[in-house]
Amino acid sequence: MSTASSTPRLSREVRATGLLALPLVLGHVSTGLISFVDNVIAGHHGTHTLAAVTIGTALLWLPMLIPIGTLISLTASVSQLHGAGREREIGPLFRQALWLALGLGLIMFTFLTVVPPLLPAFGIAPDIVPGATAFLHAVRWGGPALTLYFCMRYLSEGMHWTLPTMLLGFGGLLVLAPLGYVLCYGKLGFPELGAEGLGMASAIMMWLQALCFAGYLWKTKRFAHLKLFSHFDAPRWSAIWELLRTGLPIGITVLMEGGLFIVTALLIGRLGATEAASHQIAINVAQLCFMIPMGVAEATTVRVGHAVGSGNGLGVRRAAIAGLLIILGTQTLSALVLLLGHDAIVGVYTNDLGVAALASTLLLYAAAFQFPDGIQVLSAGALRGLKDTRVPMFIAMFSYWGLGMPLGAGLGLGLGMGPQGMWLGLILGLTAAAILMAWRLRVSSARAGLPSTP
Repeated sequence: MSTASSTPRLSREVRATGLLALPLVLGHVSTGLISFVDNVIAGHHGTHTLAAVTIGTALLWLPMLIPIGTLISLTASVSQLHGAGREREIGPLFRQALWLALGLGLIMFTFLTVVPPLLPAFGIAPDIVPGATAFLHAVRWGGPALTLYFCMRYLSEGMHWTLPTMLLGFGGLLVLAPLGYVLCYGKLGFPELGAEGLGMASAIMMWLQALCFAGYLWKTKRFAHLKLFSHFDAPRWSAIWELLRTGLPIGITVLMEGGLFIVTALLIGRLGATEAASHQIAINVAQLCFMIPMGVAEATTVRVGHAVGSGNGLGVRRAAIAGLLIILGTQTLSALVLLLGHDAIVGVYTNDLGVAALASTLLLYAAAFQFPDGIQVLSAGALRGLKDTRVPMFIAMFSYWGLGMPLGAGLGLGLGMGPQGMWLGLILGLTAAAILMAWRLRVSSARAGLPSTP
């Protein structure tokens, strides 16, 4: 294929990926803003409240990464079936995925019930434990709703329909912000609940999002031909096992990366409330930046999966390159915002000068890992579209836990560098993952064995 003919096709692919990714990016930003809202409300309520929400949020999302990552395999499966014209198989697959999501949600509820009494054994500062425990006991009730919501979301995204992700994401914010404020501060006749109030508001929001998404899928004409809720299907263990076989390595991969950040938060929590609050502010800003490449990566998963289903090898490569070009632009913007605006950003979160100074410094470290973070998540998304999930899992294990965490813990705790040392470990882990994931994508796309259809 000539360069003259390939350039317009690549431009069209960039446009298609960008249009697909935009609602996903906005939806992910709205998810990141949930933590932003919690942190701002908690930060102005008090440093100890913010520290409690920091630890509580870490213990919520650490195990939640496995079910969310596992269920994301549904996106690639649905996209491949859609690309291959086998849409009649999507409804039965979705109903089995709902059973899997419900089971994972119940496991999450159980985990969040038994973990809080162990917080002192984790070395969490004693003045943080009561608030973190109250937050977890409240938010655990939203666990099953969250996994069901992600299952429905991944189905919709696999069908190239990403608008509900954005609308329900921002709709959740409209519930969480006022409700969290009222319950945290004790307004409108409610008692002042602090961190517990924010946990309750989050759980209520999760159920409203799940119920609204289910109602939409039930009524919309867009998916009527899929017959998603046409009848009841009992669990079929062979189908659920197939979802787990593909999805669990993705869940573990997501856990390896997310766990690096979350365990870093838990280790920094041992240093005191100021360090924990500063880290939470910086990591929340970094997570907001990460929502952009994550949305692009999910769109790339869909585009790659559709090309695989259509049997188009060149389409696979074009989708991956288009995603990479978008990522390079978004990460340049994110790095510049962090470098130039770190002091102003931190000022939104807290009035505590000690917390603000440390958080501002950590945002400079966040600027340093924008490019490797974007490249690794884009490569992982393209690999999911190819259903290549096992090798990326081992890459994540090695990069984040063989390199990143040992270095971060050694510098931060062993050599006394504190949060700055832990963040150097984050940079190393993400850089290693970016290099190895990009290498694996090149190898895997070449081995896909698909015809080079123009």
